[in-house]
Amino acid sequence: MMANNKFKAFSIGLISLWLISFVFVPNLMVLIASFLTSDVHDLVKLEFTWENFGQLIDPIYAKVVGYSVYLATITTLLCLFIGYPAAWFIAQFPPRVRGFLLFLVIVPFWTNSLIRTYAIKIILGTRGVLNWSLMELGIIDAPLRLMYTQAAVLIGMVYILLPFMILPLFSSIEKLPSSYLEAARDLGASKWRVFRTIALPLTLPGVIAGSLMVFLPAMGMFYIADLLEGAKNPLIGNLIKDQILVAQNWPFGAALSVALLAMMAVMILVYYRVSIRRKGELDV
Repeated sequence: MMANNKFKAFSIGLISLWLISFVFVPNLMVLIASFLTSDVHDLVKLEFTWENFGQLIDPIYAKVVGYSVYLATITTLLCLFIGYPAAWFIAQFPPRVRGFLLFLVIVPFWTNSLIRTYAIKIILGTRGVLNWSLMELGIIDAPLRLMYTQAAVLIGMVYILLPFMILPLFSSIEKLPSSYLEAARDLGASKWRVFRTIALPLTLPGVIAGSLMVFLPAMGMFYIADLLEGAKNPLIGNLIKDQILVAQNWPFGAALSVALLAMMAVMILVYYRVSIRRKGELDV
């Protein structure tokens, strides 16, 4: 018993040390840097200022943030429209088949997302696999211009982030009480009404969780915009990277990071509130 307690204390202590060293302290340093002044020679000057956050409403940077939110929203909606039917489809199979289908969903994680983005370039290029296939089938006469467009970025985002939508949705759909659905059908409710009034509300925590896991990374995945659109329309991730690595303006880069973290915190709070409310409704 004493050995178990010592092991538990050691494990908790080790995890706490890891989180403090590599999560809490770095984020605290970013937060502090966001209130400091940029300096050409020392990167930051120990002078408190709100100017870094004031720059966020500058039309130039506000446009980048607005475009990032827009693109992340479209990506999230596309992942939701594709991911919900896919998760529902997987949940209808027996446990053994579900495991195999989920394995297929997870397999792309075994390859680095940067490598998968280069694979998308090969598929969407003017002489890529997609154009070659369409021309061989006689569907098109000339190659489609897909690369270096917003459509290419959306395809890349959806491809990379779709598993993050499917997994939380599957978790919620799998726990959906089948007796509720059967009772609604027995009472004469149409399939659409059953989905709208029972399935969707009960799986809403999964929808919100999946949307969070797609929306937030979509705003910061700058390399997809760089590779598939040529960085013509930078995202907030591109802006943070350029401010820190190119402009050497660490305080403003830190302020952008803090704004992104604040957005993440608000969304997680919304998810927590919805989850608590849904749990209360089910308990009643």
